[in-house]
Amino acid sequence: MKYRTRIFYTAEQRALMWDRYQQGDSLNTIARLFDRGHSAVAGVIGRSGGIRPAERKRRESSLTLDEREEISRGIVAGVSIRQIAKSLDRAPSTISREISRNGGLVKYRANKADTKAWENAARPKICKLLSHRALRLTVARKLKRNWSPQQIAGWLKYNHPGDSDRWVSHETIYKTLYIQARGALKKELVSCLRSNRVMRRSRHSTLKRQGLGRIVDAVSISERPAAAEDRAIPG
Repeated sequence: MKYRTRIFYTAEQRALMWDRYQQGDSLNTIARLFDRGHSAVAGVIGRSGGIRPAERKRRESSLTLDEREEISRGIVAGVSIRQIAKSLDRAPSTISREISRNGGLVKYRANKADTKAWENAARPKICKLLSHRALRLTVARKLKRNWSPQQIAGWLKYNHPGDSDRWVSHETIYKTLYIQARGALKKELVSCLRSNRVMRRSRHSTLKRQGLGRIVDAVSISERPAAAEDRAIPG
C-alpha cells in the first residue's frame, strides 16, 4: 500500500480550499486538487466547523516589517533612537518601547520582533453568548425545542425591540455551536440542529454538479419521437 507523505498547506492553498468550499465544491473535489483524500481537507475545513476564519489584519498604526528593519539597521549604524524615530515619522517613545520589548539594543532583530508582535496581537473576540448568561440560556432552551438559529434570532429581535444586548444573529449561534473553542454552548446542542451536520455547509453546496441525482444518459422529453404522441405503439 502506497502512503502519501504528509504536507503542510500554505496560506494560499488554504485560501483556495475555503474559496472552493464556499462555492459549493465537495471535500472530495477539493482534495483531488492536492492529490489527497477528503479527510485531508476535512481537517482544515472542520477545524473551524466549516466556517471560514476571519482574515487577520494589522492595525494601521502598528509598526511594519520594513520599519522594524530600518530600526535594526539604525541600531547597527549607531544612530540614536530620536534620529530613527524622526526618519520613520514615529514618536521616540514608540521606537524605545519596540526595542525594549524585543531584547534591547544588543539583541534586537527585525524578523523576530515582527513575528512576536503578530503572535501577541492574536486576541480572539469574546463571544457574545459567553458573556451574556441569560441570552445563552435562552438560546440553549430554544435549540432543545428544535428551533432553528434563524427562528431564535428573529424571536429575540421581535420580543426585545430596541434592546440590542438581548439580540444575537443566527450566524453567531452557528459559530458558537460549530467552533467549540468558544465554549458558550454545549457540543451536544449541535444534534438539535435540523441538519445534524458536524460542519457548516456552504449555501451553494450541491451534489448535482457531481452527477448525483441525475439519470444517466437521460433523453429530454422534447426529443421523443412523433409516434409517441398518438400512443399507438406500446412502450
